[in-house]
Amino acid sequence: MRITGISTHVVGTPWRNLTYVQVHTDEGLTGVGETRMLGHTDALVGYLKEASANHVTGSDPFAVEDLVRRMKYGDFGRAGEIVMSGIAVVEMACWDIKGKALGVPVWQLLGGKVTDRVKAYANGWYTTERTPEAYHEAARAVVKRGYRALKIDPFGTGHLELGQEESRYAVSLIEAVRDAIGPDTELMLEMHGRFSPATAVRIAREMAPFAPAWLEEPVPPENLKALAKVAEKVDQPIATGERIHDRIEFRELFESQAADVIQPDVGHIGGILEARKLAATAETHYMMVAPHNVGGPVLTAASLQLAGCTPNFKILEHFNDFADADIKKVVKGAPRVDPDTGCFELSHAPGLGVELDVDAAAEFPQQQARFDLWAEGWEKRQPK
Repeated sequence: MRITGISTHVVGTPWRNLTYVQVHTDEGLTGVGETRMLGHTDALVGYLKEASANHVTGSDPFAVEDLVRRMKYGDFGRAGEIVMSGIAVVEMACWDIKGKALGVPVWQLLGGKVTDRVKAYANGWYTTERTPEAYHEAARAVVKRGYRALKIDPFGTGHLELGQEESRYAVSLIEAVRDAIGPDTELMLEMHGRFSPATAVRIAREMAPFAPAWLEEPVPPENLKALAKVAEKVDQPIATGERIHDRIEFRELFESQAADVIQPDVGHIGGILEARKLAATAETHYMMVAPHNVGGPVLTAASLQLAGCTPNFKILEHFNDFADADIKKVVKGAPRVDPDTGCFELSHAPGLGVELDVDAAAEFPQQQARFDLWAEGWEKRQPK
């Protein structure tokens, strides 16, 4: 079997463009992959056009390791977010093809399942007015849908510092959310790399009464010594990793023991097998894995393949019941959260278990998507 070419389909919304890639073969099997870029969609599509000619077309889709190696190192320049995301979408599609050809789900090819259910947490649910009353109501709606966990960034446009008035208001929002969801629902506190170490530590202590399940990216991701400084002074678990695009770059994070949960994005870190290798290293450092997942149904399905065969997998992020729920239409067999358990059921369908509906995807043309975490009202995900 050989790859005959790839096709790209960009599904657009005002705040995010989702890039779907189909990998076609000479035996009629087609696989699909997905990633979500912030402001770099055209660059990704351009890279994929070159990579298709230079590396992908003519390759054996079963030889995933060889294809990833050539795409990552064959152009000599150091692979960053765009290249690793391009590798990821092609790699996912190859696993999809491989699973379909053999009649088994991808998790079966990566060691077999260790679980039947994968806990989900909701994100993108707080697109209301930024008030305690509105957040209380929105959080109750999340729990009514069956979710046992949810995440929130209550910090407005906070950057490095957060004044006392803004801090008290953020605390009031979290107090309202905790009151709405009760003591047993997990509440992840997203910081989006906003703060200096001192500010992050102060805020963590102010939020401690509401028992955050983790503090996510309390400081900017470039300086791991700053993260370690926070980790040494707070009691809550630290989560980070969505903006690291090569598993090799996690080495310093593992050595520092500055995180308890790593959050690779399967769509940015080179795909499913690269993420599985990273998870195995995390396991040796007693760290959990909870992938960043701001993509649509294909990226969710790919992340669930990882979950199914990974012993230290904690939980999976899910946007698609809240922000842009209509995009679930672009995929047949889109993963869903069981309202009775708050979990995804592991799919036993071959490959990734989903199929891209190209006609449905065409109903969501690419947009000049914009998502600015430093702009007022960013949480509504309705850029002007």
